[in-house]
Amino acid sequence: MAVIPVALAGRAYDVVIEEGLLARLAVAAAPFLKGYAGGRRVPFVADTNTHRLYADRLNADLAAAGLTAEWFVVEPGEEAKSWRVLEQLCDWLLALGVTRKDHVFALGGGVVGDLVGFACAIAKRGCGFVQLPTTLLAQVDSSVGGKTAINTRAGKNLIGAFHQPAQVLIDPLVLGTLPDREMRAGYAEVLKYGLLGDAAFFAWLEANGNKVLAREPAALEHAIATSIAMKAQIVAADERETEDLRALLNLGHTFGHALEAETGFSDRLLHGEAVALGMVLAAKYSARRGEISAADATRAEAAIAAAGLPARLAALGLTCDGAALVDHMRHDKKAEGTTLPFLLLRALGEAYVARDVDLTDIAAFLDAELTA
Repeated sequence: MAVIPVALAGRAYDVVIEEGLLARLAVAAAPFLKGYAGGRRVPFVADTNTHRLYADRLNADLAAAGLTAEWFVVEPGEEAKSWRVLEQLCDWLLALGVTRKDHVFALGGGVVGDLVGFACAIAKRGCGFVQLPTTLLAQVDSSVGGKTAINTRAGKNLIGAFHQPAQVLIDPLVLGTLPDREMRAGYAEVLKYGLLGDAAFFAWLEANGNKVLAREPAALEHAIATSIAMKAQIVAADERETEDLRALLNLGHTFGHALEAETGFSDRLLHGEAVALGMVLAAKYSARRGEISAADATRAEAAIAAAGLPARLAALGLTCDGAALVDHMRHDKKAEGTTLPFLLLRALGEAYVARDVDLTDIAAFLDAELTA
């Protein structure tokens, strides 16, 4: 078991990691269930997969504590992060009589967490929510830190709010039902923490990544706890990304989001897969600028490839050119006027924000990678 505090001024909360937490939620989340005594229903939001897997056991656990769950179920995938579903969810919460003192429970991956977090940020001008992440990506990244958003025609995650959860409860046992591809996609975000700020952790992952992917309990808990501890430290220091510190968490994302956009935000390239390939490109571009060695860029690429993640841009079979990918980047929410900051590497384990990147050079670099 591990308990990691996210120490925000006046709004600290805990991330609890323990096997079996989901089966005893009524006890683990007791402080956030008190308002539902007396017959009020506890609001849960899940996608169809997590609802099918866990609703019965959660219903039984709550019933034993004299509580009743009410479920709002969405289809899996990014399509749930839309204006339409957000409106439906907000109407549902208001019809249930949710108050600013209540807590809504988000059971699922990053899509469910983002949707619920944003709905709770705006319903009644802000009510509480508890994250119950069921994917590795959500457990190590999106469930912690308070970024919530939906997608629009203009791009991914462009409409949202910072709204911190009241608690994050992580049960590694739920990863036993996670498809291997989704597990690998989440592992990309674990590798990200090593590459951006902890060379020793990156080296540990090089040696033990196969154990994490095989869901060996000790290795899995260490990987999750180390990732969250790093993110908690960064979020506490730069909650709203007004400094460059929290921006480091975007390593691989500028390239990755462009690849997601080019592939239609579809199952052709999962978010974690796009981030993985984005980190390879960031490492290679850092080497192109002479900031890391070609050997270090190859080492980063090898660690990503060894996890079964995409590591070569040419292998995607895209029909676009580098300029088209750069055009997607211009719509990135991190764009600042006519400039776009890039997360690059000074060393393995030392990321930084580069604000002097020539987008024409990025396009030429990508052209070369598309045919390499």
